[in-house]
Amino acid sequence: MHTPFAFLCISTYYKGSEFLRACKEAGNTVYFITEKKLEHKPWPREYIDEFFMIESGENTPQNHEKLILGVAYLMRSRKIDCIVALDDFDVEKAAILRETFRIPGMGFTTAQYFRDKLAMRMRAANAGINVPPFQSLFHDLSITEYLQTTQAPWLIKPRSEASATGIKKVHSLEEAWQVIHSLGDNRYRFLIEQFKPGDVFHVDSISLHGKAIFQRSSRYLAPPIEVSHEGGIFRSMTLDFNSKEDKALKKMNQEVLKAFGMQSCTSHSEFIKCKEDGKFYFLETSARVGGAHLVEMIEASSGINLWREWAKLETALLKGEEYVLPPITNKYSGIIMSLSRFQHTDTSQFQDPEIYWRANLEYHIGFIFQSEKKERIMELLDTYAHIIREQYHASAPVPEKPTH
Repeated sequence: MHTPFAFLCISTYYKGSEFLRACKEAGNTVYFITEKKLEHKPWPREYIDEFFMIESGENTPQNHEKLILGVAYLMRSRKIDCIVALDDFDVEKAAILRETFRIPGMGFTTAQYFRDKLAMRMRAANAGINVPPFQSLFHDLSITEYLQTTQAPWLIKPRSEASATGIKKVHSLEEAWQVIHSLGDNRYRFLIEQFKPGDVFHVDSISLHGKAIFQRSSRYLAPPIEVSHEGGIFRSMTLDFNSKEDKALKKMNQEVLKAFGMQSCTSHSEFIKCKEDGKFYFLETSARVGGAHLVEMIEASSGINLWREWAKLETALLKGEEYVLPPITNKYSGIIMSLSRFQHTDTSQFQDPEIYWRANLEYHIGFIFQSEKKERIMELLDTYAHIIREQYHASAPVPEKPTH
């Protein structure tokens, strides 16, 4: 009789419940680590064999050492076969644990290509992939030369945060240096990059043995940095299937994942199509499922739930079995999400048959639509954006640091 494989899953953000369910349903033992303050979130506890907590999910050497010691104690009585990071901030933790305990999977060096925005840009540029001109913040003279030879504005970005957290937009050499000096001894944790105005796209994918076996490309209807910094409404929708943009993005995404050493995992990559030259530029990628409920939008379009398929893929690899992707559908889908001025938002006035999913979050309002027609998705996103802006919308400043 086959002994169940044991998965150690880590999430210091409330996400990944679908992975935990699918992992347990596949016959695995599921151990789960999260932050103490997330203990009482509605995790699917019936699918978790043992629940462990850490005080802080922040990636510091001290916290990593505490995590290693805790897992070492755990492994005295429990065998672990696979370690999975369910959130972007946990990719480093999982990689360090794999290397410490010699568990197969992505190691720390490769993980940096999916976490460190400077490592991403250097690796992509070396592989001949378009990236906006960038510069590390290590050497004063190099920074000044960069500012003098590239065109403003620029973005000063944290190297290891997610989304638009902590990004500063600067418009002159003097302003750039003012922000850099304000970072003090932490400036090495940041980079500066030329701002490329344009439309931002994302490709959500599943890779197996170094090849992307599933990809779905979509376009944000407002860049994430604009939404987070200017208090806008988040919207995204799938692209025309097999369109020129769709094919170009999938090709570029494959090139990125190959250059970065992706083997078998899910990923969420972002690209910008520059208005000035019409070219696509790589922005960032990750070794996890995309956030902001994009997983539900992708499922509405393709029939593929990235969380569930990731769990099935990892299980198949451990068993030495072939992973088979389910049949893929090609429908159009779109998402709209906004902060709401109401704690429990009543959305009963919205009854369009294309509604596939409704947000059930405090102080939020959101929907995902599904249709055979792209034009209908665009119409609904525009109509709902107007209603939400007039009747529900609230905004809050983007945090300087992630709020787990």
